[in-house]
Amino acid sequence: MTLRLAIVADIHHGLPSATKRGDTALGLMEEFARYVHDAAVTHVLDLGDRISDADHDTDLRLQAEVAEAFRAVDKPIWHLNGNHDRDHLSVAQNEEILGQGLGHEIHDIDGWRIALWRADSRIYRGADHSGFVLREADLLWLSRTAQAADRPLLVVSHVPLSGHSQIGNYYFQNNPGLSTYPMAERARAALAQARVPVVCLAGHVHWNTVNTVDGIPHLTQQSLTESFTNGGEPAGAMGVIELGDTIHWQVAGADPFRAELRPTAQRWTPALPEFHAHPELRARHSQSKG
Repeated sequence: MTLRLAIVADIHHGLPSATKRGDTALGLMEEFARYVHDAAVTHVLDLGDRISDADHDTDLRLQAEVAEAFRAVDKPIWHLNGNHDRDHLSVAQNEEILGQGLGHEIHDIDGWRIALWRADSRIYRGADHSGFVLREADLLWLSRTAQAADRPLLVVSHVPLSGHSQIGNYYFQNNPGLSTYPMAERARAALAQARVPVVCLAGHVHWNTVNTVDGIPHLTQQSLTESFTNGGEPAGAMGVIELGDTIHWQVAGADPFRAELRPTAQRWTPALPEFHAHPELRARHSQSKG
């Protein structure tokens, strides 16, 4: 059996700013509704950052406009919050607008377990800390979900966990700490507890990437309205992921992407420490000098 899901990420409805073409979001959402209708999928994943935040009242209006646009999508939708959805609005306010709960969820469909890991996605700004906070309750939920998985597991989040290179990324090349959670290595360790194939899917970083860490593929999908890869034009990124023995992921739009992966439950050999800190290698080096 295979499971097909449609994906939209980082809609960023609102005024255009820098490379975000938020002024095109609602028109592109009309295209996304047609894309979903034609794609033969069972569900839709909204990976968060539905708006470009401005202030509380503006954000309420923008979120309501995106929620209205989603009503044209004729498949069940699972929403996640992104950091821009949380700058001025609470989780409860997002839940009320979207008409669904936004806590962690698990869904078993067609031989796969879909884990909606709705970890805290707010960026905190203060003198002592500026960035995401990986809360212990969120980490424990992820760990217990991985340990309990008895079938292949798709972990969906707004913020990616791979910690992969951001070289070339307009936003994060010089701000890599904001591209993932602090202590993301603990989240990756939690994923490694699974004895089944695991695939991770996220948004946030506004480009299409595949990175495999410890045998676990980490995918990030391009933003619907991002333009830094397209000379100022919105990417219009709309994806479908097909989950089976092989993973097929395809992103349509101005920044097209395609990947085929075979997930496995096998994990990799642990990495070496720094060579000079490894007793065996240090002893071998000393013997060769002697």
